[in-house]
Amino acid sequence: MIIVFSVVLTACGGGNNSASSGSGNAAGGSTESGKPVTVSLFAQQEAGVDLKTNTFSTFLEKQFNVKFDWQVIPTDGAQEKRQISLASGDYPDAYFLTEYIDQFTPADLLKYGKQGVLVPLNDLIDQYAPHIKAAMESNPSLRSYITAPDGNIYGLVAYAECFHCSYPNKMWINTKWLDKLKLEMPKTTEDFKKVLEAFKTQDPNGNGKADEVPLSGSTETFGVHIVPFLMNGFIYDDDTNYLQLKDGKVDSVANKPEWKEGLEYIKSLYDEGLIDPGAFTQNADAFRKIGDNASAEILGAGAGMHPAIFVNTNTKDYNPVPPLTGPHANYATHNDGGIVPGAKFVITNKASKEAQIALIKIADYMYTPEGQTISNSGQEGEGWRKPKEGEQALGDGVTPQFASISYPTGEGPTNYGWGGMSHMYMPKTYRDSFVADQDIYSPDGYERRLYEATLLYEGKEPKELFPFWSIWVDPSETDELSMLQTNIKNYIDQNTLQFITGSKDLNKDWDSYVSGLDKLQLSRYLEILQKAYDSSNSAAK
Repeated sequence: MIIVFSVVLTACGGGNNSASSGSGNAAGGSTESGKPVTVSLFAQQEAGVDLKTNTFSTFLEKQFNVKFDWQVIPTDGAQEKRQISLASGDYPDAYFLTEYIDQFTPADLLKYGKQGVLVPLNDLIDQYAPHIKAAMESNPSLRSYITAPDGNIYGLVAYAECFHCSYPNKMWINTKWLDKLKLEMPKTTEDFKKVLEAFKTQDPNGNGKADEVPLSGSTETFGVHIVPFLMNGFIYDDDTNYLQLKDGKVDSVANKPEWKEGLEYIKSLYDEGLIDPGAFTQNADAFRKIGDNASAEILGAGAGMHPAIFVNTNTKDYNPVPPLTGPHANYATHNDGGIVPGAKFVITNKASKEAQIALIKIADYMYTPEGQTISNSGQEGEGWRKPKEGEQALGDGVTPQFASISYPTGEGPTNYGWGGMSHMYMPKTYRDSFVADQDIYSPDGYERRLYEATLLYEGKEPKELFPFWSIWVDPSETDELSMLQTNIKNYIDQNTLQFITGSKDLNKDWDSYVSGLDKLQLSRYLEILQKAYDSSNSAAK
């Protein structure tokens, strides 16, 4: 899992990449006497980073005439420690968090914002943060993430537009086997079934054993579930809450006839032994043991955001299957770039006016290409360099701006960036300007490999998507929604597995299953979501 997670972060974080020159706007926040402003910061410290001595920390102190008073916690139990900090009343001037460890949820922002614990950032941004202001004006998506229904901005999200993360539920097929068996890349759900049948019965690995695993996946959240890719040929599957949006109205897909038909198709694959039963129960480590089987290549197709989740990245054998055309649809699951809603950066009412100004200026600096890059990859020559002649950017037709520097294990500078804590503003235009090798199978071409794969999925999502990632739920309904969401999702997941494996009969038990959703108050769940969607839409305009 550690290996898989590191690959996911490398592929999704845009780390160890670059800066443009000249911030120019890093004027500080000093006291009337000209002495540095002391700013207390609560932060989670990742392995390999010492925030108190970190090069970027000291760089900011010098650039903005501040002195950080760090309240550093380990990543274990981060959420609990943050909540204790707030409950104690002895909280810091600001929280600077890492979104994939712990951050403020939208409900937290509304709760502590209304209590006056969090300072609205609107005026500070308007007066002291021209880069944040410009980003909001040019990027409606960013504005919707950070603007609460009451119009206030209580915190800043980690805005990292990861193109390949935005279509997580990809399928990677063994093209070496396709070539050997003289099969074409499948285009329809029926084509895919026939390919899996050939993988199972025609000994594509040539070892004379029936050891091939036609299709597998695992149970984590990075695109490794097998159902969404298959279900998207029948009805849209968001792989999270099973919701759809039509004419502005939110509804469930999991009680529709198309969902039942999709389950019938997936069950037919399972009944013929084309789906690894472990795909519904195993973790990423077990999945990878299938993909990286030592004695022979045995995996035909694997679900995942990217192939390094289940197989060594050096192999050229696994390539993306475009979204399948089914009886009713040709969808791809889309999630707006993998941005986690909430806030990683907030300022509290403990901060003096001078501290507030200094903090928002620091955040604003990190909204520039230079600030974002130095915060993540250090100064030029540490984690990044300028592109060389002939190197090409990831984005088509984009002028390359940055190139990463890789060091052998145990060599090179360390403790020069904030790691995941630095992720503030990495829009697609920024990420597209990274240098990427033209050879998509080389170590430095992996990001391009994922980029090109994702182009096959881009635009295949429904015209309307329910934006679960950017809605704001009324704090008085948060607990109720959470309970309903958990119960309904678990019920759908459990019944999906039971229908596929045959422990429930789709013909005999379907009506009872639909009635069970009603008993779990599906209508109330949708009512709360509709209200949140309407209010969030109104606030973002």
